Amino acid sequence: MRKAPTILHLDMDAFYASAEQASKPSLRGKAVVVGGLGPRGVVATASYEARVFGVHSAMPMAQARRLAPNAAYLVPRFGFYKAISEQVMGLLRGLSPLVEPLSLDEAFVDLEAGGAAWDEASARLAGEKLRADIRAVTGLTGSVGLAASKMLAKIASEQAKPDGLVVIEPGTERALLGPMSVRILPGVGPATGDHLRRAGIHTVDEIVEAGEDELVRLLGKAHGHGLYAMALAYDERPVVAERETKSVSVEDTYDVDIHDRVRVSLEVQRLADRCVRRLRGAGLSGRTIVLKVRRYDFSTLTRSETLRGPTDDPAVVREAALRLLDGVDSTGGVRLLGVGVSGLADFTQEDLFAQAAGERAESAAEEEVDDVAVPEVTAAAERRWVAGHDVRHAAYGHGWVQGSGLGRVTVRFETPDSEPGRVRTFLVEDPALEPAEPLPLVEVSGSHSPPGTEDVPGAQASASSVPASLPKSRSGNGGGAATSRP
Repeated sequence: MRKAPTILHLDMDAFYASAEQASKPSLRGKAVVVGGLGPRGVVATASYEARVFGVHSAMPMAQARRLAPNAAYLVPRFGFYKAISEQVMGLLRGLSPLVEPLSLDEAFVDLEAGGAAWDEASARLAGEKLRADIRAVTGLTGSVGLAASKMLAKIASEQAKPDGLVVIEPGTERALLGPMSVRILPGVGPATGDHLRRAGIHTVDEIVEAGEDELVRLLGKAHGHGLYAMALAYDERPVVAERETKSVSVEDTYDVDIHDRVRVSLEVQRLADRCVRRLRGAGLSGRTIVLKVRRYDFSTLTRSETLRGPTDDPAVVREAALRLLDGVDSTGGVRLLGVGVSGLADFTQEDLFAQAAGERAESAAEEEVDDVAVPEVTAAAERRWVAGHDVRHAAYGHGWVQGSGLGRVTVRFETPDSEPGRVRTFLVEDPALEPAEPLPLVEVSGSHSPPGTEDVPGAQASASSVPASLPKSRSGNGGGAATSRP
């Protein structure tokens, strides 16, 4: 019996760039590139208008600027994107308890598990309603793929882009997959793709023709068997609602290589503290401390140390990270540093030994000191007027930073529901200008909201729509503002 196409894959269209265009009327229909604006920044997302010029995700920002010099270049507002993502995920959870988020803008849904669909017709109706609800709640568009498996549903959503819906009907899977590149299959990255190409295998049909034994010989038993099954359109992977967190980590890329060993040590300690704050925020601890160092020549070294028990003590993590740094040669300069914790647990070594309450209080006090220090750093960072971020002027109202430099900041004053606004320039220290929270993309009047969004910020009136404060980073990639030309 053929399975009904009740696995749904949603992919929001050019998510970050689309959110920026919806938020900024002057950028609608224009090329928009979102990413790190530093010399070593990379593109996070490019609007479809920018993609016409060859700009794409993961491209060096310097290359993007050469290809599309007149595009608007903006620093990401991850807090804003996360708030929109929560709205979308709320809609998905209204369809089924089995929702598997892959990122802020992408997820799988098992429609049958939630009773939202049981055959092709009901699945298509559910997909169309979802797209309409996403547009109503967020003002953005998403592409939907429906199929009998996760692999095929993802392929269908790619075919649906932008702003479409594609259903892969049962019985048509093999014919659809056959002429496609081997890279379309899960688990076939650049290395495996090159390996197959050298063996004369370029398409999915050629994988089937080569046979399972040849795949096992080329790729090994597990990978060969799995890839051959995928080529035959067999994919039994279930939609998994909860994904276990395997590690917590933070890293920074620096605009200029760090040569001073003392500065490197200070950066490692700062990253360790950030990592622990994130660890504690998730209510976790970990046994294995990991240090990542990318050197001037792009060579990347990873070192780790496993403790006797899990910890969330910042001093312990700092000391372990510094011990790992002692074994790394940073001669020539360091361009990236990262600190992570893995081997996670929901208890600490101190819990196991029930240390004295006084030590607990001391640890809590240290954490409070860390928290108090954060706004001071944040305030300094905000006065740099980051390109694309929100501001408010006492006389002119809400706007966003187009760029800054030479002691001045250029602001375009507009809101999501206004006409394209006027541009004005101010001194960077103008007391009438201050950072602001993003405005909601859609004002929803009344108390009725689409299922699954009742408790989601942004699904109700504007007061509950405004996202929480944006996360601040000291990463070199997301640093100072740069002039953006809409």
